[in-house]
Amino acid sequence: MTRPTGDLFAGGGETGRLMARLDWAATPLGPVDGWPQSLRAAVRMVLSSRYPMLLLWGDRFTQLYNDAYSALIGDKHPDALGGDVRVTLAEGWDVLAPLIDEAMATGVASWVPALRLLLDRAGYREEAYFSVSHAPARDDEGRTVGVLTVCSEVTEQVVGERRLRLLRDLSVRGDGRTVDVGSTCARLAEAVGGHPLDVPFAAIYLREDALLRRAACVGGERVAAALPATLPATEDREWGLASAAGGTAAEVTGVAERLTVPAGPWGDPVGTALALPLPSAEADQPLGVLLVGVSPSRGLDEAYRSFFALLAQQVAVAVRNARAYEEERRRAEALAELDRVKTGFFTNVSHEFRTPLTLMLGPLADALADHEHPLPAVQRERVDAASRNATRLLTLVNSLLTFSSLEAGRAQSHAREVDLAALTAELASVFRAAVERAGLRLEVDCPPLPRPVAVDPVNWERIVTNLLSNALKYTFVGRIRVGLTADEQEVRLTVTDTGIGISEEELPRLFERFHRVQGARSRSHEGTGIGLPLVRELARLEGGDVRVESRVGAGTTFTVALPFRAVGRPAAPADVDGIGQAARAAAQEAIGWLADPAQESATSPAGPPVSPYGTVDPLRDARILVADDNADMRAYLARLLTGQGWRVETVGDGRQALAAIRREQPDLVLTDVMMPDVDGFELVRRLRQQADTRALPVVVLSARAGGDASVEGLDLGADDYVVKPFAAGELIARIRATLHGARVRGQRPAGASGAADWDDPAVAARGGGTAAPTPTGPGRASALFPQGGPDTDPVGNGPRTRGGVSDPAHLAALETGWTYPSKPTSASAMRRDVRASLEALDVDPDIVQDLLLAASEAVNNAVEHAQRPSRPEVRVRLRVVAGTVQISVRDFGTWRDRRPAMDRGRGATLMNAYGDVRMVSTAEGTTVTIERRLSPAP
Repeated sequence: MTRPTGDLFAGGGETGRLMARLDWAATPLGPVDGWPQSLRAAVRMVLSSRYPMLLLWGDRFTQLYNDAYSALIGDKHPDALGGDVRVTLAEGWDVLAPLIDEAMATGVASWVPALRLLLDRAGYREEAYFSVSHAPARDDEGRTVGVLTVCSEVTEQVVGERRLRLLRDLSVRGDGRTVDVGSTCARLAEAVGGHPLDVPFAAIYLREDALLRRAACVGGERVAAALPATLPATEDREWGLASAAGGTAAEVTGVAERLTVPAGPWGDPVGTALALPLPSAEADQPLGVLLVGVSPSRGLDEAYRSFFALLAQQVAVAVRNARAYEEERRRAEALAELDRVKTGFFTNVSHEFRTPLTLMLGPLADALADHEHPLPAVQRERVDAASRNATRLLTLVNSLLTFSSLEAGRAQSHAREVDLAALTAELASVFRAAVERAGLRLEVDCPPLPRPVAVDPVNWERIVTNLLSNALKYTFVGRIRVGLTADEQEVRLTVTDTGIGISEEELPRLFERFHRVQGARSRSHEGTGIGLPLVRELARLEGGDVRVESRVGAGTTFTVALPFRAVGRPAAPADVDGIGQAARAAAQEAIGWLADPAQESATSPAGPPVSPYGTVDPLRDARILVADDNADMRAYLARLLTGQGWRVETVGDGRQALAAIRREQPDLVLTDVMMPDVDGFELVRRLRQQADTRALPVVVLSARAGGDASVEGLDLGADDYVVKPFAAGELIARIRATLHGARVRGQRPAGASGAADWDDPAVAARGGGTAAPTPTGPGRASALFPQGGPDTDPVGNGPRTRGGVSDPAHLAALETGWTYPSKPTSASAMRRDVRASLEALDVDPDIVQDLLLAASEAVNNAVEHAQRPSRPEVRVRLRVVAGTVQISVRDFGTWRDRRPAMDRGRGATLMNAYGDVRMVSTAEGTTVTIERRLSPAP
């Protein structure tokens, strides 16, 4: 019976149709009609499956397969149909043969996942991976005569996972744990070198200005010798580095002709490489180039190219991170070096301070203790003040020296066995007089400790002294308690007060060096900001630590805890004879904060009309109010000023000054800047906001040196700014000049007493208060108003409105001028003179301020820019006529341009914002004119 062959291959797709046309008689299987039923059944199963299947039949391993399998063998199809598999897959037969032989010999099926095979199906020796199952194929009698193979290709999965592992390894090796870029590149190269199947060789080139320098290499000495170590970034053509350095990837062929690198699973030579830019923030300026070899066993398809692009990005990220880390490390090293230099400088300077301080304190102490040649009372008071402040300076120097030693890590604890309870009680008792003078109670509870304690007594004195001084500074009612307790683990010092407390947000920063709580009420504004940080560092040096608990309005508790394991070590007994000097100096300083306000504010009578600092001011009735939170400074200024024949009243802060001005307005206010509660700048601000004190002369006296501080004070309306330390003669001369100018201009509201409440924030904000009468005494101001005082219209049309002008055209004419030296301080003198002249005409204060700002910029420019002036001076001319104010500023030199980075046009912008500005430059100098129209008052 003849069996139809068409039915056997029907439904087998393209491969089935090819099999139907094939001359099977020419194959080992013979004609189809003679095939056994078992073979026919196996063929039908293979052709009907959509899964890749291969049937090997007979001792010649004749191949029958389906469409899905034909796709796996590529160019070998359709010649493989009916052929011997040992010929078709000859390159991989050494791997397949054992599996096939085992299936046929044992009759047991096998399963091998991700089996690597060498295939030559696309024109090159390809690395491929398959998951394969081999099952025995039996004939009609049940004998094993073949093998049924079911397989699926997993090459993309295997290779993809392998490449992901490389990218992961790169991220780990380039995680920033290295200290420099070179080490990072070496770690990256090490990671790449662990994956030669995907990257046979590689080199990382980094840009250094116009050069490319090889930072790392993968592939051994052969690759390192063939690739350039350094080269110009724009000249290489052989390896595509120039193109990649410009931002464009390049494919390099013919690699085997220049470099022999066996690669892939079978050691075939690399023939292709890629030069890839390492991306940076600037697309046309890559960080460098990554040169990579392409595996000869994998086609350079889109997936392979994408992998190399990710590889380049990963390398670039690691290099950028390494550079950022390296730059940060260099900055940190530079800052550390700067800190070491600063610490060394402070240490050296502090040591240098001690010699002159010793030579000051010794003779001062001898003079005070000399009973054979006693000092007169006045001289004793002066020498005593000098001695107290020299001692205070020595204490500050010692604190600075200790802190710098701690910062540099050179400080040591010279522990000695001490009676810590007795020492603490003794140090606390030094402050008793100061605490009781402040109206507070000092409670000391320091019972004997159960175990011996060894600490450095000098360090312990500084800890106790700083905590008690701090408590007294911020406590105004209640008590200060010093306690010493111990348990089995530690000994604890507690200093508790009922002071103002510390807000919760400030507590974390309390022990930061130089940190000070802004706006906190205190007995004195003086301080360095290292007291509490010093306490913490000294406590840690002794093996303990300090903590703080506080509540605003309730008080603060500092606890210094010293574990017995740190302070219980054996030590020699301490000599405490010299202990207590720092505590006594701190207590003496604290007493200076506690001057009785009623006593301090008493007016000092005028002294005799003779002074060692200059002639006595003829204005013997001048009354000066001095505001300073340092008692010694108040006493010194009072002695100095009363020696000029002036009456002096002293107060301790700005709030007391405002109260004194309400009682009786002085002729001049001399104020410090840094004071508790209301500081000097705030005092000036409040005085200038009140109509009856707007023209009150104010001289600011401060230790804050520098242009910014003086400009801030002068811009607020201060008449002068004197920096400590000052010469007594200079201060007297400046005060005399300010008094004289105010008297001549008739600006002081003689004896006026304002009713405004400066302590009321609402009043201070709006500049409230009643308008004070303006004098019409002798001087320029009265001459400007022939028909009456400045509150009367010059033509007799009734009163004018203060703060504006009812008719600018009727404003009294004024033309005056001044000549100042070409110095930076001339701007402040100009502001004082111009302000006085315009306020005498009752020009609106806002307009006055605008004109002063513009004129100050013009004067500053004249001083700064005029080169080789024929006259070292600046002339200012003020004209007020027909409702227009005109200020001209002239210098006598040729101008130079300021560097753009220093100016950016600020001066011209500022002047034009406040008036119409014209500038005329000639060979003799430059004149800047600022003009402003006055608008009528509403």
